[in-house]
Amino acid sequence: MKNTVILIFFLFQLSSGQGYPGTNPSNLVKDKREYIPVEDTLVSQKLENWKDLKFGLFIHWGTYSQWDIDNSWSLVGEDIEFITKDRPEGLHSSYEQYKKDYRNLQKSFNPVRFNPKEWVRVAKNAGMKYVVFTTKHHDGFCMFDTKETDYKITSPKCPYHSQPCSDIAKTVFNTFRDNGFMIGAYFSKPDWDSEYYWWPYFPTATRNANYDPLKYPDRWGKFKDFTYNQIKELMTNYGCIDILWLDGGQVKPSTNNQDIDMPKIAGMARENQPGIIIVDRIAGTRYENYLTPEMKIFEDPPTAPWETCMTMGKHWSYRANDRYKPARELIRMLTDIVAKGGNFLLNVGPEPTGLFPDTAISRLNEIGDWMKINSEAIYGTRPVSPYKEGQFYFTSKNNTLYAIYLLNQEEKSLPEEVSFPNFPPGENSRVYLLGHKQRLNWETNKNGVTTIKIPLGAIKYPPCKYAYVFKISKNIE
Repeated sequence: MKNTVILIFFLFQLSSGQGYPGTNPSNLVKDKREYIPVEDTLVSQKLENWKDLKFGLFIHWGTYSQWDIDNSWSLVGEDIEFITKDRPEGLHSSYEQYKKDYRNLQKSFNPVRFNPKEWVRVAKNAGMKYVVFTTKHHDGFCMFDTKETDYKITSPKCPYHSQPCSDIAKTVFNTFRDNGFMIGAYFSKPDWDSEYYWWPYFPTATRNANYDPLKYPDRWGKFKDFTYNQIKELMTNYGCIDILWLDGGQVKPSTNNQDIDMPKIAGMARENQPGIIIVDRIAGTRYENYLTPEMKIFEDPPTAPWETCMTMGKHWSYRANDRYKPARELIRMLTDIVAKGGNFLLNVGPEPTGLFPDTAISRLNEIGDWMKINSEAIYGTRPVSPYKEGQFYFTSKNNTLYAIYLLNQEEKSLPEEVSFPNFPPGENSRVYLLGHKQRLNWETNKNGVTTIKIPLGAIKYPPCKYAYVFKISKNIE
């Protein structure tokens, strides 16, 4: 394939995702923010390695899973919808009492069925290659053994603290790392349990610091030290960390003067973890090494490295009656994201006992079945222009083009032939359907439309479900 094909990809734009099988237009978002390229060569190389992985596991887990509620958000005065829908009925007479009861969840959190080897098994089977784990969400509860607060999994207040793997973050990171995964540490910059962020003297009306850091610089200085020290613990005591995934983008100088001193944090992180990717998400600074649209997919391929973080169900944390996206839709999302040059970080919220929900495991198994046949069209690929034509999405690797055909909802099987414009195979090119041994016949007409004939055996006994990959090797014009 000509090298210029990949280069001109970034000049291509396609409007509004017309023709997506099963697309929800509300999931599409335009890239409107400026990206500051990485200058550190070690970081650039790790970014390229990360871009090869394509598919990762996000894990939101904490004390909140016991109440069947969304993580953290019911603590914030401005997010009244979370307060009203998430309070367990009859338990809380007031907002202040709710916050106390929420904090006391630490005293009952005892995930005795937590088994990281089983998490790894499920993730590997699904074809996932990296993991991002919530070491601390906005509520401030730490799933690691911090020395900065007693609000943590290893505290004597928490019944799980006596277990041999009580430092859950360390156990997760070690187990996934030992199995070849790239490791990402999610860390919330805001901490709604810290008196240096939410000063008890003032009400907690918003998700921001509830005082002016410029008016009370000593208090804000203590919060900066608290944050720096916790991140340093993660950077020095938890083995090789590949990604520092910072959430809470409102903590930045332009929002209520919340300058957390990212240059100092980043310098320390890279001194201890050379080449670490830092994702200071939504901040728009040089420390946002890749973009992270949340619950959205870029409508057009951005020029920056990027990753969609998406819930498998409707919620980030465990909900007993959550509605999970069907495997067909998750495979479509993976294909769409990868064809646009992005990575897909798919979230699972474990149950309070530590188990993955059965439905989540079922979905991951279905994705894994598809990946076992088609992963070469996903891993290590790069986008090619145009990334999509009709029901086809395209990726490329070395001298090979992959044309991924997504069935429409109405289609029950592969048709007798499929066609697409652009990318006419050269005279001696070979075309295969992944998972089917027989070489396929094809032809390109004078208008540059290539038609591939599908053997009857592949139609009657398809190699997979939902999406089919045509591999076009060598001599592509």
